[in-house]
Amino acid sequence: MGWKTDYRSFYYQGAPEPEDLLLPPGETALLTIDIQNIYLQLADDPTERARWAPFQQRMREIVIPTVQGLQARFRARGMDVLHARIACLLEDGRDRSLSQKKPGWNYLLLPRDEPSSQFVPELTPPPGEVVVTKTTDSALTGTNLRLVLHNMGIRNVVMTGIFTDQCVSSTVRSLADESFNVIVVEDGCAAGTEELHRRELEIINMIYCHVLSSAELVEIMGL
Repeated sequence: MGWKTDYRSFYYQGAPEPEDLLLPPGETALLTIDIQNIYLQLADDPTERARWAPFQQRMREIVIPTVQGLQARFRARGMDVLHARIACLLEDGRDRSLSQKKPGWNYLLLPRDEPSSQFVPELTPPPGEVVVTKTTDSALTGTNLRLVLHNMGIRNVVMTGIFTDQCVSSTVRSLADESFNVIVVEDGCAAGTEELHRRELEIINMIYCHVLSSAELVEIMGL
């Protein structure tokens, strides 16, 4: 078992295995989505805190260390590391997309200078790396990221971040529609539950991206 056969959806059960990946360092970048302080804050309500405990554990024990390690490996090879975050440009959030204004969990009012809007300390971008602020789920739709990647000569985007079934998926689909080759690092992403995480990977795998573990990516790229 491995990335060529894992995470198969209903549509791809009988599909042939994909070809080996070619990810030249000069054409490949790492993009991390929305790993911000707001999502690592523990809920005051005990019931909500318990409900989100598996997510918090996955983030602390798996996702953040994995992303931190990949970022270090990419930087050591002189490869580009990019970052995207959700934040509104206006204090009242009028600039947000409709998906971020709807009542419920996804209602996000994150002014860009607030502590809750910043990247978690372990993944704070160093000076000189590209950071985009988005008021949409997709990091391409509401920013100049597509143009930036194009100008940098990037054809392959390695994706990490949260949430697998929301902003990660939206960005993956946008990148695929723009003909970028997308790799999603399974242990570098998380959704609210493991089931949501796995199901979304099955949905986007092979048609919009290829899903790999960080170990598989490191081996393929020789990082």
